[in-house]
Amino acid sequence: MAGLLLSFAIAHSGLAALRPWAEQQIGARFYRILFALVSLSLAVVLIIYFFNHRYDGIQLWRVQGIPGIKPLVWWLSAVSFLFLYPATFNLLEIAAIQKPQVHLYETGIIRITRHPQMVGQVIWCIAHTLWIGTSFTLLTSVGLILHHCFGVWHGDQRLSKRYGDAFESVKERTSVFPFLAVIQGRQTLKWEEFIRPAYLGVIGFVGLLWWAHPLLMRATAQINW
Repeated sequence: MAGLLLSFAIAHSGLAALRPWAEQQIGARFYRILFALVSLSLAVVLIIYFFNHRYDGIQLWRVQGIPGIKPLVWWLSAVSFLFLYPATFNLLEIAAIQKPQVHLYETGIIRITRHPQMVGQVIWCIAHTLWIGTSFTLLTSVGLILHHCFGVWHGDQRLSKRYGDAFESVKERTSVFPFLAVIQGRQTLKWEEFIRPAYLGVIGFVGLLWWAHPLLMRATAQINW
């Protein structure tokens, strides 16, 4: 699992680092397609392997029978997706229908944290590690969190290189740790910015995942990885 996580991290972050050069060579749309194909292919392998081996290793704790744990895990998972998928605001760019661009945001969820995907991944890992409680899941969570922590630094470096002083100004008004900039008075939440179809789409996706979760477990179990 550590090897799969490392392979995904190198491919995903490596292609992100190559984006400025690659877009000049092959164009923004073809780069996006290449990036998506590589990242999604490796992600599918990771997800299936995780599902099939999540109870491997040592059982460190068992909390599944404790009242309230299951709803807590589901609520944490739902919240994690609201942070994990801010890119749904630009679905046409993700699909390369519109020309993909690098955006410098300071609205919506970015007011809470400058790196929502990292925060979402940490919440997801906490929820699933708590529920499953195995050394395999703990290893997976540590690897995912380390990759996203690297992504915080790497993402800031790439935005700084592209936008210069404009990004430094945004950096001063935002924080990596959730709500820190708000608490310190450097940022103000505007709740109307959260009333967007993209958030409704994520909520619908969470509901669909809730319904399809048992089916997904059975489907991945048929693949002997």
